[in-house]
Amino acid sequence: MYQYDEYDQKLVDQRCAEFRDQVQRRLSGALSEEEFKPLRLMNGLYLQLHAYMLRVAIPYGVLSADQMTALADIADQYDKGYGHFTTRQNIQFNWPKLVETPDILEALAAVQMHAIQTSGNCIRNITTDPFAGVAADEEVDPRPIAEWLRQWSTLHPEFRYLPRKFKFAITGSANDRAAIKLHDIGIRLKKNASGETIADVWVGGGQGRTPKIAQRFKEGVALVDLLPYLEAILRVYNLHGRRDNKYKARIKILLAETGIETLQAQVEEAFNAIDKTAFATSLEDYQRIVGRFTTPEYSDNDAVPESERQAWPNRLTLLQQGAEVPANQRTAWSHWLAQCVKEHQQGGYASVVISLKTHGDIPGDATSAQMREMAKLAKQYGHDEIRITHRQNVVLPHIRIRDLYTVWRALHSAGVATSNIDLPSDIIACPGLDYCALATARSIPIAQEIATQVKQSEVDASGVSVNISGCINACAHHHVANIGVLGLDRAGVENYQITLGGQSDQNARVGDRMGPGISAESVAPTVERIVHFYVKERAQGETFNQTYQRLGKAPYKAVIYGEDDVAQTA
Repeated sequence: MYQYDEYDQKLVDQRCAEFRDQVQRRLSGALSEEEFKPLRLMNGLYLQLHAYMLRVAIPYGVLSADQMTALADIADQYDKGYGHFTTRQNIQFNWPKLVETPDILEALAAVQMHAIQTSGNCIRNITTDPFAGVAADEEVDPRPIAEWLRQWSTLHPEFRYLPRKFKFAITGSANDRAAIKLHDIGIRLKKNASGETIADVWVGGGQGRTPKIAQRFKEGVALVDLLPYLEAILRVYNLHGRRDNKYKARIKILLAETGIETLQAQVEEAFNAIDKTAFATSLEDYQRIVGRFTTPEYSDNDAVPESERQAWPNRLTLLQQGAEVPANQRTAWSHWLAQCVKEHQQGGYASVVISLKTHGDIPGDATSAQMREMAKLAKQYGHDEIRITHRQNVVLPHIRIRDLYTVWRALHSAGVATSNIDLPSDIIACPGLDYCALATARSIPIAQEIATQVKQSEVDASGVSVNISGCINACAHHHVANIGVLGLDRAGVENYQITLGGQSDQNARVGDRMGPGISAESVAPTVERIVHFYVKERAQGETFNQTYQRLGKAPYKAVIYGEDDVAQTA
């Protein structure tokens, strides 16, 4: 993982001192709340329903064990003993006191962390594949590129006040685990015929009240041209993006109104006009960044003999049979291996996904004790590295296969060994009305009810995604879930819309709205019926969306609303 140099550290230290002065002036009354608002937002500090919320950046979702331990310490000292991991691979603290926020930022800076550009109309935290650098199907490790873009975009003077927030995602695999087509700019890294890294650039994705899937904007951008080309896109957006209506201020709206060919021409013109001498050292900077990434020292003793490396599931079967697992643990152990352990590039290793979705708990929350246990396991068994996923879970990316059982037992003791990764209860949920000032309905308790309701039957529904948002801003990505739930206010009553058929990977699509909303009490049993119907009707090997596309809306409407109401909702 990336290690700060003296310039990185100086930047975050200076920001801490600057923000301490701003907070002191706010507390003294020298700054009004209106004057203070843009200053706090530049440091990730929001004012929510009940208290301030601090959003901490976890660049491209990568943490060290010491950094995770520091987050646990902050949760105990300055919050209520927990943190909430988000869809941008960040962490939020929901109860900090304003007077203590400068102390929190200093504690973060001490472990090479910050809250810069986690809010405001700027380039937000750049996200990537949580299995970057270890995925067996990866062509290019996207983490150094993500760090390169982070350094280019941080406090960029031209892009500090964009028309609206701006989001990047990067993947180095054909199997898109970073959801690049749901972002303002998505980047797909690959190799050309000469073995050089090139980038396909996608533009115009986003969710909210106008969900859009990004369009492929330019193919095969050479690394030497990547930064100036991205800068050209941002310049065109900064110049022409709507500033009169925040709901129409995203680049997806500019693309829709302008048309892709016109926008491409404007970007090419801007790219040609850029003084390339300003980027003359960009590739040297990139190589410097690559050099500041530490890599695990894998042991040859951990390698798996070629005779045992047939198919990945077979290797885990051998492990399961050979491990000294007590009879009363074998079913739980088998489920955990199937759902939470992923193939690794390195022989003898696996990646472990830790579910923060224990049935009935708040999705994405982790207690300080759980954070410390994950940090301890990363340090002892996982080459000191942790990843955060955009599905609000945690990954230990480098676990030796021979240590899997030990790690599982430790996770089980910490209450984070639920075997529901990629199952319906692995729910993305926004804070909703429990915390958010923008929310119009509850998300957290509905998600808890869904997870509890589907617990007994979800093992047969692997791969089914369920996301729930508490307002039209779609922070929980409900548009691109197989089963999406959107909570709205209808004349003072919570009303939940159901969408089906969404997808966030390389075949990304926006789900179809099924019809009128349903009551809060109906959501969990409705989701359970949809899951049961899929399991019953799917053909051999079909995913949820393949079954949905084959059968069409009508039978699913009958499942949701009942046979007698289908004609009214058609």
